[in-house]
Amino acid sequence: MNIKPDFSTSANHAETAPAFLSVWDMHAYYGESYIVQGISFNVHEGEILALLGRNGAGKTSTLRSIARIGSPLVTRGEIWLDHKPLHLMASHEAAINGLGLVPEDRRIIPGLTVEENLQLAQIAPPIGWSIDRLYELFPRLGERRKQEGVTLSGGEQQMLAIARALARDIKVLLLDEPYEGLAPVIVDEIEKTLMHIKSQGMTTILVEQNAVRALELADRAVILDTGGIVFDGTAAEVLENAELRSEYLAI
Repeated sequence: MNIKPDFSTSANHAETAPAFLSVWDMHAYYGESYIVQGISFNVHEGEILALLGRNGAGKTSTLRSIARIGSPLVTRGEIWLDHKPLHLMASHEAAINGLGLVPEDRRIIPGLTVEENLQLAQIAPPIGWSIDRLYELFPRLGERRKQEGVTLSGGEQQMLAIARALARDIKVLLLDEPYEGLAPVIVDEIEKTLMHIKSQGMTTILVEQNAVRALELADRAVILDTGGIVFDGTAAEVLENAELRSEYLAI
């Protein structure tokens, strides 16, 4: 499936919403293992896109490739964000230009309080997400602002990881397994937050093993299988297609 970057019309929709993030013919390797095999898709501003598939399908590798993380190594293809060529940038340059990756392990910095974790990430002066605004978004973090970040509960650490990404005034939030190990009530809380920041215009790509929860939250879905795209359409289409869910998502 090859979709040339298109910033004027949607490649997958009848509507004419502009593509905000465009991945075109991207190939990536871990060593000699061919992980991402020429995938192409567009994401529109303000969308939540669920990137789904079985274990080993290439979901996390796709996120890391978009974020320009050193491994896997992208060997061919183009990645455009708001007309800027991320494929020509190093990871720190991609971050400066608006990408925020929240990895599965969250990577809260030991020895720093909640507030210090946020202050370290925040651009100066903040354009959209001040620390006070982040505390309004995540009241629990405000209550624990002087607590060391690594001593928070799993759900609170996930909130801190998301808040830390937002503190950089990003354009696209990349979430890798944000619900992993969290109680359903905490997942509910995080989903409400994601819907709120979506209402503020945030664009999100969500990788999640809990496919049903992800699909219920998302506008669109891309399903990967052995490094290639097997479906690109609305989340509702996947929820309504039992055969597709069974074959590629085991649900």
